[in-house]
Amino acid sequence: MSHLSLLLLLLAHSTYSTLLGWVESPGYPNGYSPHASLNWSRCAPQGHTLSIRLVHLNLEDSQDCENDAVKVYSNGNLISVICGEKEFKELESTVNPWLVSSPGGCLSLSFYSDYSNTKSHTGFRGFYTDQDFDECQDDPDNRCTQFCHNFIGGYHCSCRHGYLLDTDKHTCTVNCAKDLSGLNSGEISSPSWPASYAENANCQYTLSVGDHLQLELNFAEEFDVEQSPDGQCIDALRIETPSGTLGPFCGRTPPQSPFLTHSNHVLIRLTSDGYGANKGFTLHFKTRDKVCPEVVTTHSTVAPQQQEYSQGQTVTVTCDLGYVVNTHGIKTLSTQYEATCQSTGLWTPTYSCEPVNCGSPAIPEDGILEVVASENLNTQYKDQIQFNCSSKYYRLEGDDSYTCSANGEWVSSDGQVKMPKCIEDCGKPEKHPPSAGRILGGQDAKLGEIPWHLLIRVPSRGGASLISDQWAVTAAHVVENVEQTSLRLYGGMVIGATNLDTFPGVVVMDSDRIIIHPDYIQGITDRNNFDNDIALIRLASRVNLGPTLLPICLPEVNTGFVEGEQGTVSGWGKTEGKGGTALVTSGKLKYAPIGVYSTEECKNTPNIENNKPTVFTENMFCAGADGKDSCQKDSGGPFFVPMLAEGSEPYSLRGIVSWGPPCEERQYKGYYTKVENYVDWIKETIEKNS
Repeated sequence: MSHLSLLLLLLAHSTYSTLLGWVESPGYPNGYSPHASLNWSRCAPQGHTLSIRLVHLNLEDSQDCENDAVKVYSNGNLISVICGEKEFKELESTVNPWLVSSPGGCLSLSFYSDYSNTKSHTGFRGFYTDQDFDECQDDPDNRCTQFCHNFIGGYHCSCRHGYLLDTDKHTCTVNCAKDLSGLNSGEISSPSWPASYAENANCQYTLSVGDHLQLELNFAEEFDVEQSPDGQCIDALRIETPSGTLGPFCGRTPPQSPFLTHSNHVLIRLTSDGYGANKGFTLHFKTRDKVCPEVVTTHSTVAPQQQEYSQGQTVTVTCDLGYVVNTHGIKTLSTQYEATCQSTGLWTPTYSCEPVNCGSPAIPEDGILEVVASENLNTQYKDQIQFNCSSKYYRLEGDDSYTCSANGEWVSSDGQVKMPKCIEDCGKPEKHPPSAGRILGGQDAKLGEIPWHLLIRVPSRGGASLISDQWAVTAAHVVENVEQTSLRLYGGMVIGATNLDTFPGVVVMDSDRIIIHPDYIQGITDRNNFDNDIALIRLASRVNLGPTLLPICLPEVNTGFVEGEQGTVSGWGKTEGKGGTALVTSGKLKYAPIGVYSTEECKNTPNIENNKPTVFTENMFCAGADGKDSCQKDSGGPFFVPMLAEGSEPYSLRGIVSWGPPCEERQYKGYYTKVENYVDWIKETIEKNS
């Protein structure tokens, strides 16, 4: 009888509670056994909650309830862990209030005992009930803006007199839509004026008159639309016309009167939030003849300049700097046009002024010069682009930043419209440790140590120097009898193997143009005149530069030589065989440091053919060293400074191996084409033939 009384007392606390059943530990009340367990779960209907009320608890007590325990979950989330022994009053105050599901949610209970108990425990018992959830009282998110009415399983909203329940069934608003079309004058006020306007209002006042008229609005000085302390509109008054929306207006300052709408159709809209007690606005409207506004189109000015224009007046529209006229979707280079005011208050014609578009910059398709972040390239007036070189073997020549100018051209910061270039970073081989030894009397070059030296094998063995990614320079006599497209060059290696066309790592290059200096005398059988012994070779395609294939720099014009100045000569020509006697063609690229002789020494020329003295000109110099010299088959190869052993950069091409006495005579004096005398010719020729 006492249990029934207790249950009736508990149920009396909730008007809408319904007893659903009991939940208790296995063996209750005689006690549970070791390793006992129970899993229980129930869910509440929508708009209801489920609760558990424990009326008895007698379990083994342990730290953190790690031995025997009751665990309760709400929608899978643990909300309570219980063990030990608690009286009913303690359960009511510390446990039961929290054993409640969310509306429409589920409760789960699990019980377990461990392997042993020091004494017998009766377990637990409780009952679970279904009860209505009072959304109006307990749910802060019921969203009723005025009245909330709870019923079993749900709730509904209602409104005060004069308000309507909106379609969302929660918001109370006022019916303040008025259509005043056809009236030439009248008054419009916010709802309840001069009392406070309603919350959650969306008032619309429609005005419409003849096409030849426009509506003029005159606001009363008393104006009060809610505004935040930082000036933002909380509530807002907007004036909507076919050409756009004016506003929002709020605060205590009304729109300037008279307010010309330049339209015969106007929608005045007032919106408010759910709070506040502001008075709103009142205005008088009337009609007047249409006039054209002072602005014909955005981003432009007009002349003559007036606040308004009457029918028939014509103005000149001038687009702002950096904008051009767009006529029917076609951009022109024009920045002006004429427009005439019509009786409808519209300008005719009305063309938009749109930003000048410089378009994508014209850059080579080789992929070396690239625009940074080209995927999102903006090309309109005042937009900026940046350039860089995609390869570390090139450097940018010119400004790296360009801006789209008002005349539609990309312009650098110093006013240049010519695009920058990626120039080969010449004369800078990657670092190599210096060689121990000191071509004839030379030493083997390491791979990449002289990356500009190219090998020519047919029709005769010789050398050339790479000066860009598509041009090489050599001696004219090496190529004077070669067809334009039959010359093959090899680079990126230091070996002289017979199978170079398929040798790993070797770069094979074919020519498509050979340009011999116009002042070089061709066709001499017994040559003793090597003046202007220089030729350019244009490669059929650009080569991919890398650590083993790089160009050498051209010297400055009029650099001049100092007697004894040291440089390096390299080549695959003849060198001393074993024992230092017979001369043999080298199988590897060799180099040697040599010094420049005086002009007087150079004028003392040797006889190289038919005992005829060889001509020495100002376009030549000679160099050598004791036991070191260029030799046969080295023709066309480079003499460069500074000496390779010094490790200074960049290296520049000062000479081209041209002629000299037979190496067998051991005179150690070779003659070179003086490259500085031909720099202008080289640059002009490349420019004309690129």
